[in-house]
Amino acid sequence: METITALHRNHFGQIISFVTSEGRVISYQKAIMEAENGVISGLQMESDITGNISLKPEDSHSFDDYPNLF
Repeated sequence: METITALHRNHFGQIISFVTSEGRVISYQKAIMEAENGVISGLQMESDITGNISLKPEDSHSFDDYPNLF
């Protein structure tokens, strides 16, 4: 099963895409879909009060330690 190995943030610091262990670059939304479908492991999904879903690594509180793609 694939995992997240790196990410890309926009100039606001928001994560906009991820790099998987297979070398694919996928959008944040695609990562949510693939985590839901069991294609990517190691992610937790959280829903806020308005129903927006966000991702975080299972073994950490944030993606701060992940390398930046660009």
